[in-house]
Amino acid sequence: MTKKIFKLKAPFEPAGDQPQAINRLIAGLGKGYDYQTLLGVTGSGKTFTMANVIAQFDKPVLVMAPNKALAAQLYREYKNFFPENSVNYFVSYYDYYQPEAYMPITDTYIEKEAMINDEIDRLRHQATSALLTRRDVIVVASVSCIYNLGLPVNYLQSCLHLTLGQNIVRGDLIKQLVNIQFTRTPGELKRGLFRVRGDVFEIMPAAQKLIYRLELTEQKISSILLVDKLTRKVKEDLQEALLFPVKHFVSSQPETKRAIRDIKAELKERLAYLAKKKLYLEQERLERRTRYDMEMLASLGYCHGIENYSRHLTGKPAGQAPDTLLAYFPAKDGRPDFLTIMDESHIALPQVRGMYEGDRSRKETLVQYGWRLPSALDNRPLKFDEFISRVGQTIFTSATPGKWELEHSRQVAQQLIRPTGLIDPPIEVRPVFDKKNNQSQIDDIIKEIEKISSKKERTIINTLTKRQAEDLHAYLKKKNIKSNYIHSDIKTIERTDILLDFRRGKFDVLIGVNLLREGLDLPEVSLVAILDADREGFLRSETSLVQTMGRAARNVRGQVILYADKLTGSIKRAINEVNRRRFLQLAYNKKHKIEPKTIIKKMERFLDIEAKPKIKK
Repeated sequence: MTKKIFKLKAPFEPAGDQPQAINRLIAGLGKGYDYQTLLGVTGSGKTFTMANVIAQFDKPVLVMAPNKALAAQLYREYKNFFPENSVNYFVSYYDYYQPEAYMPITDTYIEKEAMINDEIDRLRHQATSALLTRRDVIVVASVSCIYNLGLPVNYLQSCLHLTLGQNIVRGDLIKQLVNIQFTRTPGELKRGLFRVRGDVFEIMPAAQKLIYRLELTEQKISSILLVDKLTRKVKEDLQEALLFPVKHFVSSQPETKRAIRDIKAELKERLAYLAKKKLYLEQERLERRTRYDMEMLASLGYCHGIENYSRHLTGKPAGQAPDTLLAYFPAKDGRPDFLTIMDESHIALPQVRGMYEGDRSRKETLVQYGWRLPSALDNRPLKFDEFISRVGQTIFTSATPGKWELEHSRQVAQQLIRPTGLIDPPIEVRPVFDKKNNQSQIDDIIKEIEKISSKKERTIINTLTKRQAEDLHAYLKKKNIKSNYIHSDIKTIERTDILLDFRRGKFDVLIGVNLLREGLDLPEVSLVAILDADREGFLRSETSLVQTMGRAARNVRGQVILYADKLTGSIKRAINEVNRRRFLQLAYNKKHKIEPKTIIKKMERFLDIEAKPKIKK
């Protein structure tokens, strides 16, 4: 019998609806089903179910989440389930990102501005290098995985493979490191830097926090040591070392020369077109910028905005789909040979569908007014059909699956029973403004917060806008209520820290808009309040309401308050669905004599990143 590549470790066995869901999904994969759906209520253990499927399916896995905070939580959960395997985190590495843009009406050019998070970049490199060197790999990713990443063949071929006893000249090794974007430094070693002292090389790779120390003796590698960055103690004596490029966009010198020739040819054609149209300003602008970029490519092999020339660097024809993280996963007989799990698919799939058009519109304006060559249009996210053709067998998981998943899935496995016996929280609808008592929804929720906080439990408040979340936080602060807010403007790592601090009780109230809906596991929360619940729309749809209310479903004392002056269709349908699920769980508990218990979850950091000390003001 072939040894399984994934080794699942868990302190409990599948229970409730989990065993039948696991068996059905594994059977579906065995039958070759392209799409399946796991319809599982909040708190039913969908991640554990999928972990059991992964352990049986024996192929690399892509887990897609609709936001970075949920991706971080899933990363930690899968890492705990598979401690002996390679579990990775791949999200956008920008703490701040302002894309390049041009607004013709005001003649305003906005240069690309980005603040790259070094630790997230390291985790991205860790993911891609793992995919190219082993099979037991799980990558938890956000929608950024459908964006252009560079050719995996180039990334792999540029990898520097150093072995003990290998003949190599000191100058050649320096040159090879520089060719794959390493930078020499006489000072402190950081990711992507190397230091040379005589015949001793110290190299810090892009994917690790450790240092490779290589020693040359008579133009041979005489030792390869893995050294702790801080203590400088030797952790391991190695026979070989693999050093992947510091950047994902990497090309060999012949490819770069060919790319420059192709860029010159495209530039010549585009300049002729602009001249014919008498667009002389655009002509001068494009020529100046492109020639500067070509000079940088020729001398350094890299330039600012190199991704806009990716089609030329990879030799792809115009219009062909870019290489994304999906291209780093294995294929067999021309078909993807990995498992895809789309967590909270009702959000993730529409995200994928909407990425291409928004990106295209911005770039077409840049091309039209001479800021970029037309080939920049090929630096883009995947179209929806391209994405679907590039993922392996796929399982969608959600408490509220969307229309596409349900229509295309060969089967829907239901997981409506929670092993913990927890029942969906009771729902109470209260007025946005109570005329009788002359109090607003804010006055009312403050009274409820005080009750919940006195029990050492937590409250989530869902608002309609980021501004409303921030203003409410400021207002609660004046009332001496410990709170915080979370939304998409908060940096990736800071979001995970906020969630951990919330669980630890450093504050009692967490306010949010969209990020406090799908999937987040916060068992200390016993009250979820949804403000302005009758504002029918995306944020107050049946799906959104069910998902948000589910944040209180992991605590035995969970309750939900909807502030609404009228019962919209979405509110009615959401309440009916929750009541249906309550009925099923109550019947199961009675039959099996189960006493509901609050989920107990270990408090730990989601990401393998050291917390930076907070400076007291």
